[in-house]
Order: sequence, then C-alpha cells, then structure tokens
Amino acid sequence: MELISSHHCFGGEQRRYRLHAETLHSDTTVSVYLPPAALSAESSVAALPALIWLSGLTCSDENAVQKAGAQRLASELGLALVMPDTSPRGDAVPSDPGGHWDFGHGAGFYLDAEQEPWHQHYRMHSYVVEELPARLSAALPLDPNRLGLAGHSMGGHGALVLGLRHPQRFRSVSAVAPICHPSACPWGQKAFTHFLGNSAEAQARWRAWDGVALLEDGHRREDCLLVDVGSADPFLEEQLRPSDLKAAAERCGQPLTLTVHEGYDHSYFFVASVIDTHLRHHARGLGLFNG
Repeated sequence: MELISSHHCFGGEQRRYRLHAETLHSDTTVSVYLPPAALSAESSVAALPALIWLSGLTCSDENAVQKAGAQRLASELGLALVMPDTSPRGDAVPSDPGGHWDFGHGAGFYLDAEQEPWHQHYRMHSYVVEELPARLSAALPLDPNRLGLAGHSMGGHGALVLGLRHPQRFRSVSAVAPICHPSACPWGQKAFTHFLGNSAEAQARWRAWDGVALLEDGHRREDCLLVDVGSADPFLEEQLRPSDLKAAAERCGQPLTLTVHEGYDHSYFFVASVIDTHLRHHARGLGLFNG
C-alpha cells in the first residue's frame, strides 16, 4: 500500500492509502485512522480492533474522514477506523450509461456483480469482506478477528447485508439512515437490475443482497443491530424503508435497536450527531469495554 497523506489527529494519525485491489481489478483508496494505541503498537505484537465504515451514494473514503467527527472518541477508545471508497473507479471501470449519480462510480452497493460489463470490477462485497482486512492487517497493527462494520445510506445497506451474511467476520454491526430493503426501492432496483439482472431468476438472487430479505430467509446475528434514522430524512419512506427492517426483525427475533430522531435529515450533520453512540456500540462488541 502506498501512503499518500497523513495528518496528526487527537494523538493518532489520519492516513490515506492507495492500493491495487485484485478483487476490483483497479486501483483504489482507503482512509485509516490509527489511534495513539495503534501507533505505539506498530513496534510490538499488539493489534487493535477496527471499525470499517461504509459510505453512501456519491461519496468516497474522504466523506466520513472529514465530516463524521469520529476520530476524537475513536482515539479515546483505542479503536481504529477504516473507510474504503464506495466503488471501483478509473477510466477502465464502467459507470452509469446515462451519467446519473445513483449508479456506477461512487455507487458500488457492496455486492458482487454478475452482469457484464460490471462483473469484473464491481466486487465490493469480496473486497470489504476478504481482501481489505487481509491487506490492512498485514501492513498495520489491526486485528482481522476483531472487526466491526457500520455505514451510512448505501453504506448502511452494505453494513446490514455483509453483517448478516458474515456474522463471524464482523463482531458488531450498525447503520445510520440505511437503505434497508433495496429490492423494494428505486435506488436498489436500479442497481440490482444492472449488477444482477432483472429476470425472475435474477430477482430471486437479489435477496442475497437485501437486509430485509436476508432476515426473512433465515440469516441472524446473536448481537443487536443498531440503526438510527431521522424523521426529516427526505428518503425515509421511499428509499430507506426502516419500517420494513423493523417488521422483519420482529418476525424472526433478530435483536434490533431502531431509533427515529425527530427533525434530523439524511446528511452528515445527522451522522456526526449519532456517531459517538455507534462508536461505543462497536467498542462494546469488540471487547474494548463493557459499559
């Protein structure tokens, strides 16, 4: 990995790396916040837990770095933060044929595409679950067996889906304003049609990338999913559909804490307002403290 920037921050370092991702067949960037404990651990045998944060549509790895305000508490907790990009990028990577913002570059949807021309590059699921933890733990003092997963909007969808599919890989899961039921909303339907196909057979495979459908189909976590949404979010009912997630969790017995925050919207102002709750949720799940 090539270090392309580093900034001192709350006693730790906010770094940005460039690497060639084999699963994406492209170069990509990832931002990593190393708390003070990780910097001292680089010369010892210790490795720290990390929270992987998945960002939303149109974002890159830098949105959460600059807007979420997570570094202060992460420094206190001794929790590393990993923020990958939201999709593969580059001239060789196809994007939305119509040039729209809700598909293609910046909109990888954290799945493994099956359709041409997307299937070669759009493999964010395999990248986040397999390649990225292996690459980071080989280069930095991060423990690949103590990973949490969180995200915002499309990234919240990714956190729910990957967390339900891989409960042994990710020991804690949370989401802010997630796309809960992508098979039933315009953003998800567009992405799934391109990436997976739109035949009846293909639509059956959509369920493997849908948080609500995964719960309906028997995927469970023993720990509690933490989800926050804002009542003033303009995408709440049509695109996010948190009520569908709540109903599915209640039917199958999946522990879920879903909080609706009065007056909050979809922006990173909301993310910054709830980020401490999410960091403490993951710190508990990753064994940093019991409070």
